[in-house]
Amino acid sequence: MDDYGLTDKVALIAGGGSRDDGIGNGRGAAILLARSGAKVAVMDQDLEAAEKTVAMIRAEGNDAAAFACDAADEDDCKRLIDAVMDTYGRLDCLDNNIGIGSRNSVVDEPLETYRKVMQVNVETMFLISKFAIPAMISSGGGGSIVNISSISAIRPRGLTTYTASKGAVIALTQAMAIDHGPDGIRVNCVAPGPVYTPMVYVRGMSEDARAARSKASILGVEGTGWDIGQTVRFLLSDQARYITGQVIVVDGGVSLRSPERDSAG
Repeated sequence: MDDYGLTDKVALIAGGGSRDDGIGNGRGAAILLARSGAKVAVMDQDLEAAEKTVAMIRAEGNDAAAFACDAADEDDCKRLIDAVMDTYGRLDCLDNNIGIGSRNSVVDEPLETYRKVMQVNVETMFLISKFAIPAMISSGGGGSIVNISSISAIRPRGLTTYTASKGAVIALTQAMAIDHGPDGIRVNCVAPGPVYTPMVYVRGMSEDARAARSKASILGVEGTGWDIGQTVRFLLSDQARYITGQVIVVDGGVSLRSPERDSAG
């Protein structure tokens, strides 16, 4: 067991499923948290995807349970937190990892799509946190939350609705950190760069496109869901006890270069 101070803590991963055996950001975080001794509640709108993550965790001898939730529904979010509390009796950590993309400008973006992206990328974090935070307070040990943004929020390259939503995630994170610091709850944000996850490759990606994404990094390497998961685990752990309200960029240095619309995630 490693020294993250996560043993027997309960961590909820919102958006912890993934395609097939692929390692997305949420699944990577869930597996790593479990390896560090946390009891992991894996939530996804697709229960089968959450159950696959749970099976991977249990195969390593660790503790996890799967939950289905429509995170855009307030009542369902309340039911989710109630179910986690009924299962484990406490809640210590939350990884808000739900999100979708969009590539249009304000001129081209349908209003329906704009509203959907904002709802999925921002409102779900708002709703899950609304019920998770009181559960953390009642658990008596403070807590830690990580919200997943994107380097698009700090280095815009078009993708206007997506960029706006991920910028809102950063603002939400910082406001939550101020609101709930007195409760002993830390709130931080991870901004991934181009990461090779099932969300990316199920849409189809040529080898040339994949190579270009790697080249965009000043390290010349490609990010994975494990890289994001490692950062989430650190921020949720006791090792980050003096860190709150911060945005941690995990992009191999991509954001140090000039923006290129198709080079990063």
